[in-house]
Amino acid sequence: MFEELMPLLTQRVLVVTLSRVSDEQICVNVIPKPLKSDRQDDGAALTTPLSVTGTLKELDEQLPRQLAEFVEAHLGLFSTLKSAKEHMEAAAKAARDAAKKSTNSKSHSGSSRSADDSQSSAEPNQATATEASTGSLFELELGNGK
Repeated sequence: MFEELMPLLTQRVLVVTLSRVSDEQICVNVIPKPLKSDRQDDGAALTTPLSVTGTLKELDEQLPRQLAEFVEAHLGLFSTLKSAKEHMEAAAKAARDAAKKSTNSKSHSGSSRSADDSQSSAEPNQATATEASTGSLFELELGNGK
């Protein structure tokens, strides 16, 4: 029984309770407790207890297998949660980096837009000067024609 529990004991404290249900049956509870280093959000997911009731003979025969399955399920869940956290942290870092790059490129784009705006505002002034000279040439021609 304790061999099956040992892999889970490396990550959790286990509370084992035994209670007599009837003259022939015993209830065994294995309750994983979160470690202080566990965060509260994943600690609750990894503290689901195992409760098994049976006769002495049934428990002797079946409890080790059930404990092994229980430990395997908890270790698998622990691994999945750890992997999911790592993926979420990597995605959050990538999103922060992308946002930072986006902010930097917007500030560069904004300065080039200002330069474009000053060029485009210069173009109408040049066109106005051309129109003015054209107008004055026209006036000159009219003036010469009179």
